[in-house]
Amino acid sequence: MWFKNLKIYRLAPNASLNPADLEAALEPLAFQPGGSQDSQVSGWMPPREDSGLVYGQHGQLLLRLQTEKKLLPATVVNQASRARALQIEEQQGYKPGRKQMKEIKEQMTMELLPRAFVIAHDTRVWIDTVNRWVAIDAAATARSDEVLGLLAKTLTPFPIVPLHVEMSPAAAMTLWLSEDEAPAGFTIDQDTELRSTGESRATVRYVRQTVELDEVRRHIQAGKQCTRLAMTWNDRVSFVLTDNLDIKRVAPLDVLKEHQDAQAANEAEQFEADFALMTGELARMLDDLVAALGGMRADGAGR
Repeated sequence: MWFKNLKIYRLAPNASLNPADLEAALEPLAFQPGGSQDSQVSGWMPPREDSGLVYGQHGQLLLRLQTEKKLLPATVVNQASRARALQIEEQQGYKPGRKQMKEIKEQMTMELLPRAFVIAHDTRVWIDTVNRWVAIDAAATARSDEVLGLLAKTLTPFPIVPLHVEMSPAAAMTLWLSEDEAPAGFTIDQDTELRSTGESRATVRYVRQTVELDEVRRHIQAGKQCTRLAMTWNDRVSFVLTDNLDIKRVAPLDVLKEHQDAQAANEAEQFEADFALMTGELARMLDDLVAALGGMRADGAGR
């Protein structure tokens, strides 16, 4: 249930979402299996088997986008195209030209697509209508952009806006490291990345290693900023904060796992309990993190 990565956004000030309206808006883009010539298809799926396209609980909404992509490497297409080109050369007595080779490749792609391997992935979206958070469980920007793009096709006006904070994450993380003091409610863990702001982009990484204060200060004086920092919030959730305000490697700690592992009467009750626990903890964590970064900016400047 726990999201592993958080691409964070906000609900627009005037946006109002409820499960029934959102369900109706998403229905036209519900997932449909692709045809033989479709290289990629995407659509909304129920977050759990017995729910609609929107799972709602006390103002917390959960969506699930499914994408299927056919894996057809260019080397396979090129190899098949060369073999077809040799056959055509024998028939017509001369090698296919550039235009004909392009047509051959297009034809081979169409013939091979129905036999290509299909890889599928799900991307989950959490919408907190109470605290106005929107989070996409995606490590890559391309995947979160896919989610936002599909939502933009059905939701008018678009209800999601970027999150802007007063202090850049890189500047804040660099300050916390240089002063050897995490913001209230947080502790600094062992994984750290420092990167030069100059053209060299020289990078120093510490993995599962405590960073010495003097060493950090030397790197900062040499023009490096902290771009990734492992942290723990209130001894309850660990994560890695990046200079883009992305949150990666989110994990509940033992104090929460005890609640999460509690036996429920059935799978539905367990799902509800897990979702309530995750959304409650992450909403409070995001509030504290934004406060540590100076709060939100109303003018839309910065990040």
